[in-house]
Amino acid sequence: MARHTPLYFLKHGTRRRGGLRPVSPSGAEYVRQIKSQIDEVDPSEVRELADEGVAIVDVREAEEFAAGHLPGAVHVPRSYLESRIDAAVPDRSQRVILYCASGNRSALGAHTLEHELGFQHVESMTGGYTLWKDRGYPVEVPRQFTPEQRARYSRHFLLPEIGTEGQQKLLDAKVLLLGAGGLGSPTALYLAAAGVDDDVVDVSNLQRQVIHTTDRVGVPKVDSAEEAIHALNPDVEVVKYHTRLDASNIMEILDGYDIVVDGVDNFPTRYLLNDASVRLRIPVVSAAILGFEGQLSVFAPYEGPCYRCLFRQPPPAELAPSCGANGVLGVLPGTMGLLQATEVVKLITGAGEPLIGRLLMYDALSATTTELKVRRDPECPICSREPDAIADDEMGVFPDYEAFCAAAG
Repeated sequence: MARHTPLYFLKHGTRRRGGLRPVSPSGAEYVRQIKSQIDEVDPSEVRELADEGVAIVDVREAEEFAAGHLPGAVHVPRSYLESRIDAAVPDRSQRVILYCASGNRSALGAHTLEHELGFQHVESMTGGYTLWKDRGYPVEVPRQFTPEQRARYSRHFLLPEIGTEGQQKLLDAKVLLLGAGGLGSPTALYLAAAGVDDDVVDVSNLQRQVIHTTDRVGVPKVDSAEEAIHALNPDVEVVKYHTRLDASNIMEILDGYDIVVDGVDNFPTRYLLNDASVRLRIPVVSAAILGFEGQLSVFAPYEGPCYRCLFRQPPPAELAPSCGANGVLGVLPGTMGLLQATEVVKLITGAGEPLIGRLLMYDALSATTTELKVRRDPECPICSREPDAIADDEMGVFPDYEAFCAAAG
């Protein structure tokens, strides 16, 4: 195995007994050594590669990245590069281009990735962001976070899967939450914290609907929820729909939202929601609870199965008791609602693997989860057709629908 000959530099006054004293290279000389051992690429070439599947990584600090960055670049600060690069670039054979302000930090980072972490094709952009901007190439300047927002979302900024870009997506997302009850309460609180019904509050709600408080008993749930959300995070805009969802208003209400969170408590509305969301191509994060058990899935139209693929039609009314009739463990809506909030954050930021095509079942008594694969039904009465082929009078309809609605009350 070949040995590297150590480099020695002669400096004035560095003699010692028995010969010359070896000294460490200066910082500038060390960077020159590193650059001689890596590949560098000109900004003009990086510009041409932007849409070619190349991972462009900005290794500057958060404040620098927020002031402007290359279009499509992912942010992994140099100080966290070794611990976070795998989340940003999971394939070590992918071509990776690092850049910083001038090309020095990115050169050091490229050397680390290639010589210590085993990445196969890493380069540093010559001249960094300064040269890129001086040439008049396009840059992205995200909306600036206020000091209060930087403090509030600081833990999100530290996550490479979210960071400043993901947090901006969360703040810009439009999420429709159906219901402010057991499932809707924890979901609303955590989505509000992350930055994203015509009933009134009853004392019996407080056992599980944690968004409401005793002093708001008798207040419409949407008003109570708005008050709690604004108290938690003033960044969140609350749009209230103090009405019951039905076939006459569902298309108008859902239109324009990025994601719908299903917190409804009856089958007719759930099927109506499914059919409308398929027509509008809006993903639905759906959960259900009863007793000590909960279920959770994400229904993304035409990407995975819809609710009808899983349940073609509802069970008879006598086999579908409500929580009011059957009871529910007070903490169970919290568990399932938090899982719903997590799925919403994943859908917005693109992090992780959402529960599309999977049904998660939770048993609180045994503290166990079971996951089932769910596939699209090629004969599904709704999602087997194109959205434009679904007529208004077909939404929410199934055999004996009217009789079921009457029985369900």
